[in-house]
Amino acid sequence: MSEAENKAILILEDGTVMYGKAAGLVGTTTGEICFNTGMTGYQEIFTDPSYYGQVVTMTTSHIGNYGTALNEIESDSVKISGLVCKKFSDMFSREAADKSLQDYFEEHKIVAISDIDTRMLVRHIRDKGAMNCIISSENFNEEDLKQQLAKVPSMEGLELSSKVCAKEAYFVGDESAEHKVAVLDLGVKKNILRCLAERGCYLKVFPMDATIEEIKAWNPDGIMLSNGPGDPSVMNAQIETVKQITEAGLPVFGICLGHQILALANGLKTTKMFNGHRGCNHPVMNLESGKGEITSQNHGFVVDTASAESNSNITVTHKHLNDDTLAGLKMNDRAIFSVQYHPEASPGPHDSRYLFDNFIENIVKSKNLVSA
Repeated sequence: MSEAENKAILILEDGTVMYGKAAGLVGTTTGEICFNTGMTGYQEIFTDPSYYGQVVTMTTSHIGNYGTALNEIESDSVKISGLVCKKFSDMFSREAADKSLQDYFEEHKIVAISDIDTRMLVRHIRDKGAMNCIISSENFNEEDLKQQLAKVPSMEGLELSSKVCAKEAYFVGDESAEHKVAVLDLGVKKNILRCLAERGCYLKVFPMDATIEEIKAWNPDGIMLSNGPGDPSVMNAQIETVKQITEAGLPVFGICLGHQILALANGLKTTKMFNGHRGCNHPVMNLESGKGEITSQNHGFVVDTASAESNSNITVTHKHLNDDTLAGLKMNDRAIFSVQYHPEASPGPHDSRYLFDNFIENIVKSKNLVSA
């Protein structure tokens, strides 16, 4: 490919224009630009359903250098809308890899741009806030691209879970496992399912439009509310379903979008963040134990702290130490809790895996009460 053919352009919603090199599929893509500060795990990031509709800027200098592997995915396809990075490698040396990131992106039709000053770009996003962008390696008419970009809807007000969740219920794990857990799929990561299955759970994953009657008919011992993309405040049907779930008398554990839906079901508020939290090095304080955790996070919306603190049946259990945003809560009158971050941490540290153990403990206590 000649230097002219290898060119790509990135334009931000505020008019910022940057030129770099084309990577992945030759084409044009749009989405909300964000940045991830993780040092590894790019394939898991790219396949995380919570990133649907977003163009991810990786702060790590080299992307693609260890290739891709079939067992390092969080869903059945790449979910990001595009990639911005400093150095993009179409060569890899890891023996465990199946193919190059270039081949992987071409297979999944992902447009990317490299040789961008990502330090400058991340500082710009931090200062100006999240915004839409467009990448093209086929069209370099700036005015035409800006017109295309102007038509891209804001992430605020978008329901995106229906784009990534299961259309039919399916099962995960050993049918003879000790516990049965229903998972409401809002865009679930595979590692959440693995973490539950490893703890003796047989899972039935329900699509996001499942009713409380359908969930209860399976007679689960507990319910997981998964992560997912988009604005939680517009998901009225799921908010009502989760409200009914909280009244079912079963232990419940919510992660990320599931956490936000649980908050809305309790009358709390959510707000869009200025630039979001994304990476596997975010510090969180457990307010009940007094211990700190390094966590994996990926969210652009957050539960409003004031609305949580004004609700007498809600206790704030975790807070983000960088900006004091709410990172976890529980209902005081039942075995229901949730966190804004990702305790399954794929990629990321395992500091928060205890939350899955807490969920299982709640299930065991609930079953013991029923049998007593």
